[in-house]
Parts: sequence; structure tokens; C-alpha cells
Amino acid sequence: MAQLRRDYDEFVRRGAEVIVIGPENAESFARYWAEHGLPFTGLPDPRRSVLRRYGQEVNLFKLGRLPAQAIIDREGVVRFVHYGHSMSDIPQNQELLGLLDEINGGGDGSAGGHWHG
Repeated sequence: MAQLRRDYDEFVRRGAEVIVIGPENAESFARYWAEHGLPFTGLPDPRRSVLRRYGQEVNLFKLGRLPAQAIIDREGVVRFVHYGHSMSDIPQNQELLGLLDEINGGGDGSAGGHWHG
């Protein structure tokens, strides 16, 4: 989450909403968000209902969920998804920001597209 926090303003500038979904309950999530002052939305998903919908795997040998990143446009269309094979297998922010630029139709995040409707 430190990676997302570092470039959070760049995601916002491109009209994206960053949402982190995790297996903890609402109380644990609220405590973690308060302790770390995270600027983006946290969504507790202890029943795995949200991310199961997008095909995220649970690996019992690795004690939990494997990371997954998705870009979903305002109409609910999945435009990009990456399923990690380990906790370190996540795309770099620059890759995600570049994809947002492509979706927005421009290199600076200022074009129309699905993120600025």
C-alpha cells in the first residue's frame, strides 16, 4: 500500500479512485486506516464476496489472498486485471498510470474518456 500512497495524487489527477479491498473485518480495517493515515478508500471483504467476483485467488499455503489489481471504468467494465503469484508480484504504479492515460485517451490525464465523464 505504500506504493499506492506514494503516487496517490497521480491516480487522482487522472480521475481514478483507488480502493483497497482486504479480508479483514470493518473494525480492523478502520483501525489500520487510522494508524497509517491512508488517503484512499479501504473496503473490508471478510467473506471474499467482492474479490471472488473478479477471480482473486486464495492461497492457503501463503496464508491468504494473492494480490490482484484491476482497473474498472465508471461503467463497471474491467479494463485491466493482474493476478499476482506472490505478495511482491504487483505492477508498478507507472504501468497502471500509463494504462489510465490510455483509457483517458491522452498522455496527461486531461482527456475525456471513462474516467472524467
